[in-house]
Amino acid sequence: MGKSSYHLQPSSLRPLTSNKMMNITKFLGKVFIKLLLLLVAISLVCFILMRFSPIDPISAYIGGEQGSLPQEQIEGLKDYWGLNDSFSVRYVKWIRGLLNGNMGQSIVYNLPVKTIIMEKAFASLLLMFTSWILSGVLGFVIGIISAMNQGKLIDKIIKMYCLTLASAPIFWVGILLLVVFSVNLGWFPIGLSSPIGVASVNVSIWDKLYHLILPALTLSVTGVANIALHTRQKVLDIMDSDYALFAKARGEKKWMLFRRHGLKNILLPAITLQFGSLAEIFGGSTLAETIFSYPGLGNAVVEAGIKSDLPLLVGISLFSAIFVFAGNFIANILYAVVDPRIREGYMREQ
Repeated sequence: MGKSSYHLQPSSLRPLTSNKMMNITKFLGKVFIKLLLLLVAISLVCFILMRFSPIDPISAYIGGEQGSLPQEQIEGLKDYWGLNDSFSVRYVKWIRGLLNGNMGQSIVYNLPVKTIIMEKAFASLLLMFTSWILSGVLGFVIGIISAMNQGKLIDKIIKMYCLTLASAPIFWVGILLLVVFSVNLGWFPIGLSSPIGVASVNVSIWDKLYHLILPALTLSVTGVANIALHTRQKVLDIMDSDYALFAKARGEKKWMLFRRHGLKNILLPAITLQFGSLAEIFGGSTLAETIFSYPGLGNAVVEAGIKSDLPLLVGISLFSAIFVFAGNFIANILYAVVDPRIREGYMREQ
């Protein structure tokens, strides 16, 4: 009897493993289709908005010299950039080029869009990643400290800080930090990502980090507020729950109670909020890069919008969409790792 059951057990597990693999394949397939539809929708919206833009790309490119150029040269530029084509023709040509790995030619920089994104993405991702980690860790920690000291002075200080900065515009915070720490105190450079007049090969990693501090601080101080307030409320809800009150009645100390019962319960909401802030971080980086003249994708997308550079604007928009989508996808995976109930829910949906 024991021998037969031993032989039956592996074969009974095979269909379950196969079903799990099929569910994972279906899940990844649905994720890919959602991403594809998102990219198509974003590209269409960009084309439609730029179609009705009042900015003339030729005038923005050559400035006030358009009147001095022969009409033949102006028409040649329009043909070169495909500005004489209809909306549908331009979009179809762009799709064909994209399928061949060509995202188009930037009007502003006169370079392939793919080259510009590859050159500027590292600086932007370094800025966003640094501020994202700082805001997440600091917000999580001070939110816990505030909740565990409810009603005390430190709790009031943290709440005042969070409520003040939660509604503060990021450009206002950036300008304030720039005036105080760069202009008045002279502790940090006014802008750029490296010293002026120094060749890129001679710029050290410390120089880059030194220029990164203020832009990253600008992005992180506003992001800390939302995460801290959310974490504080979640901790208070857990500490006021029935099982926490029962543990207190048994004599458990507050911090021991939080470590045993509270930490795991606030991990999932913290992960949700942290990865949900990726879109806000990406949008805020555009303002921070503009304020500090930081040469990243934020500066490039501003230039593309001002000068009606459609290929570059669409390329950066798609890159940002993939970035935010990937962050949300990673969050979903982490949900399943942290909470088995969510993992089973994913499997039943497939």
